[in-house]
Amino acid sequence: MTVKIAPSILAADFARLGEIVALLETAGADMVHVDVMDGHFVPNITIGVPVVAALRKVTRLPLDVHLMITDPDRFLEAFVGAGASVVTVHAEVLPHLHRTLTRIRQLGARAGVALNPSTPVAAIGDVTSEIDQLVIMSVNPGFSGQSFIARSLDKIAAARSLLAANGSRADIEVDGGVDVANAAAIVAAGATVLVAGAAVFGAADPAAAVNALRAAAAR
Repeated sequence: MTVKIAPSILAADFARLGEIVALLETAGADMVHVDVMDGHFVPNITIGVPVVAALRKVTRLPLDVHLMITDPDRFLEAFVGAGASVVTVHAEVLPHLHRTLTRIRQLGARAGVALNPSTPVAAIGDVTSEIDQLVIMSVNPGFSGQSFIARSLDKIAAARSLLAANGSRADIEVDGGVDVANAAAIVAAGATVLVAGAAVFGAADPAAAVNALRAAAAR
């Protein structure tokens, strides 16, 4: 199984995003993870459509856009139009999740669903056929640098079983506290995409950190 590495620019220097994305390409990252936060659904405000559009101009890497916002339906067309390759929404804020996922695909992007630590995997049981990516939040979303919640390993395994039982080959992306110490266990539980922010951009050499994470995931 090939594991994808998606460095999260939330932990990067926003004044150097173009340079950082070029570095990630050179390091062999598979995607660029972009956290969009509204200060309402999560206690932080980050970036929006203009930054995604700017990133699209300077990289060919897929842009993995994670909408941690209260009303994602209002912005789907704008983010896909700006260049998002994957758009992930949170199950917790969407009463009509099936409709939202269908719309993301109609717009031409891959559709993702994220689950907060307290949200059970069963929440996506009836929409597995509409999901291209399931994001297991292994921290409470909002800030980079938090510690991995150990119980997330059981949740990843449960998610993999649920997807397999429904014939889904969706990626399982794990976001929060991922580093070289836990990467192998996360992959063994069923993850196929690792999001890493502090583990990459907190390192003296982010490119080497990407390679180290990939090597750790393969153990």
